[in-house]
Amino acid sequence: MPIQQKLSEDGVLELVVDAPPVNAVGIEDLAALAAVVEGVAARPEVRAVVLRGEGRGFIGGGDVKEVQRLPGFEGILGQVNGSTDLTVALHECAAPVIAAVHRYCIGLGVLVAGACDIVVADEECRFVLAEVDNGATGGAVQAMGLMPDKRLRQAMLTCEPVLGRELASYGTVVAVPDEESVPVEARRLAGVIAAKRPSVVRAAKKAINGSARRDIGPLYRQETALTLELNMRGDAREARETFVSGERRGYLSRETSS
Repeated sequence: MPIQQKLSEDGVLELVVDAPPVNAVGIEDLAALAAVVEGVAARPEVRAVVLRGEGRGFIGGGDVKEVQRLPGFEGILGQVNGSTDLTVALHECAAPVIAAVHRYCIGLGVLVAGACDIVVADEECRFVLAEVDNGATGGAVQAMGLMPDKRLRQAMLTCEPVLGRELASYGTVVAVPDEESVPVEARRLAGVIAAKRPSVVRAAKKAINGSARRDIGPLYRQETALTLELNMRGDAREARETFVSGERRGYLSRETSS
C-alpha cells in the first residue's frame, strides 16, 4: 500500500506517500489517505500529523494515466471526488497537519499542501499548479492557503513553478535551506505542538478554521463543475492525452533537464 503510517511515542502521526516513481496518487490511494486523516478524530492519542512523500519529491499530482485509462468519466470523477474528500479531510482534521514538502509539489500536491495547517518546504522546491495543462479548473480554494490572489492567478494560468522561498516571503511556507532539513523541521514543529494540551490544540484548530472561513468542499465543487463540463466536451481528455502520449513534457522532465 503506498500510504504508510507510523505513530511516535509523543503522539505525532507520520503519514508517508510512497508511490514510485513520482508519487502520482491514484483514486484508491486518495480514498485511503482521506480515511486515515478523517479517523484522527477518533484517535485521541494523535496530537499532530506530519504528511510527507517518500523518494524524489512530495506529490507528483493525481494519476493522469489512470484517469485516461478508466472508461467514460469514471477516472475524472474519481479524481475530483477523491481530491475533494482528501483536502476537506486535511483542512478539517481534528489534529493539526504539517506538510513536509521536498523538491516538487505538483497539481494535487499543491492542493494537499494548501489544505494543511503548516507547510515546510526547501527553498528550491517547485510548486506547480498544473490543472490548466491537464484540462482542469479546480484548486484555487486550496492554493489560496499558499499565495495571494494575483500570484495565484498567474501560477494557475501559466502552470509555471513557484519556488518555496517565494512562498516563504508570503509567510505561508516555512522554508529550510535543503531537502534533508524538511522532515527534520516538520517533525520539530509537530513535536512542539504535540507537547501542548491536546484538547486545547484541537479546539484552537476549529477556532482558526471558523475565522478563516475557507469552506473547501462547496467551493472546490463549484470550481470543478467546469472541469467536468470540459470533460463532457472532450477538451480535458485531449489536454491530458498530450501528457500521456509524450507530446507534452511533464514538469519533472523539465526539472531533470535543467
